[in-house]
Amino acid sequence: MAPTPTYLDHAATTPLRPEARAAMAPFVDGDGPYANPSGGHALARAARKAVDDARESVADVLGCAPGEVVFTSGGTEADNHAVLGAVRRRGGRAVGTTVEHHAVLHPVEHLGGRLVGVDGAGVVDLVELEAALVTDDEGDPVRVVSVMAANNEVGTIQPLLRVTRLVSKRASDAYMHTDAVQGAAWLDLSVVAKHCHLMSISAHKFGGPKGVGVLVVRDGVELEPLLFGGGQERDRRSGTHNVAGIVGLAAALVATASQRDDADTRVRALRDRLLDELLARVPGLHETVPRDAKVAGAAHVCVEGVESEALLYLLEREGVYASAASSCASGAMEPSHVLQAMGVPKELAAGALRLTLGFASSEADIDRALEVVPAAVAHLRRDR
Repeated sequence: MAPTPTYLDHAATTPLRPEARAAMAPFVDGDGPYANPSGGHALARAARKAVDDARESVADVLGCAPGEVVFTSGGTEADNHAVLGAVRRRGGRAVGTTVEHHAVLHPVEHLGGRLVGVDGAGVVDLVELEAALVTDDEGDPVRVVSVMAANNEVGTIQPLLRVTRLVSKRASDAYMHTDAVQGAAWLDLSVVAKHCHLMSISAHKFGGPKGVGVLVVRDGVELEPLLFGGGQERDRRSGTHNVAGIVGLAAALVATASQRDDADTRVRALRDRLLDELLARVPGLHETVPRDAKVAGAAHVCVEGVESEALLYLLEREGVYASAASSCASGAMEPSHVLQAMGVPKELAAGALRLTLGFASSEADIDRALEVVPAAVAHLRRDR
């Protein structure tokens, strides 16, 4: 009999919240307004009302106007649109950090932009950022700066207020974008959005369905669309709305915001217990980022003398599900660009273990992890 799953990979995706499941049910089961919300008849208008109601709920949580909410297929599209759309519309350059998610990192690189380094905790180097904001020799100004709210691998929270003040001072014509995909479960996004022109979130990181996200586009911000066609989302993102996904996202976001303080306190205690006992039981285990510098659900560690792939195999065999770095489409194990940017030695980074908790995590999950992880590490070290 397979062991009961112990899920410690909430940074990759979360279980569906009951609030989201309930909101989506009428649209998924076919009893709700299943028509195309861009149509003109009564069924279409009912579907459009569901989208509009969801938009208002999202705007209320994010502290923006409903018209500033652009529904997307997820965080990757939202990030791509923010970076590529800003530069394609206005020319100039893009700036990001070396620890961004690839959905930001690759567009910045594609545009020939500049990546700014971080310190050993993964926090952006503000001196280097200031230098990157200066107009280059070709006279190309910076048009968009993208700094994530919280890192998807190690959980580091970036000092966005200091970043936005610096961008406003040194590159006042640049748009400030933040990838808040990993921050949505733990941070008050209305505070985050207040300082940004653009912000990305993805529903499946906070208990919503996969395949739907939001890009907040403040009034006056001009982006080249990625998708052209029917003119949905005020010509900013064409394509038929994913009505069920949109209402599920809104329900999950509202639930997340209403429960955030309690969830943060509870999960932080679980996380701290997990780390404290792992550090006591596993020699050569290193906590990657100080706890006061990261979100409550992040428990990233590096283990001396083991390889991540072998460790994850043993954990999965015992029903404990975690990861080494960010998830990708192929599932292939690749070196972490985040740990490399932070200066973690290659030998230590080879034993990276990303344990991430969320709203569904329990004391039983921690108990089981504390049984399995030390035993798996000891097994691998005996076999060396």
